[in-house]
Amino acid sequence: MQNFAKNERLCSKSVIDQLFTQGHSFFKHPLKIKWLQGQWDSNNSVKVVISVSKHRFKKAVDRNKIKRLIRESFRLNKFVLENGLKGQKVYLAIIYTSNEMPDFATLNRVINDVFHRLNLDYEKLSG
Repeated sequence: MQNFAKNERLCSKSVIDQLFTQGHSFFKHPLKIKWLQGQWDSNNSVKVVISVSKHRFKKAVDRNKIKRLIRESFRLNKFVLENGLKGQKVYLAIIYTSNEMPDFATLNRVINDVFHRLNLDYEKLSG
């Protein structure tokens, strides 16, 4: 069963700061991805934080809807990322950068592409 559990969420401010200062990044419209190799004790291999700019979407309703769509896409496609990581751990930030409200089909396709790219980048970095 695929789910998005509490232990898959990145909540630590110090780790988030480290992710944004030392992490690797790439861009796939409309998402900017920041990632960093991580270490923790639980079984899951990804901890994620999702961000939507208040500057671009003034209404919290719109920001929350976009975050829900991204979480659902993450939940449905995370097996692609976990299979590519082969048990390694990674911190992940997904930042929505567009000014337009996304539809689920487009966002789902982009998240899938992002996870394939992240697997390739992770392999290059780890050797």
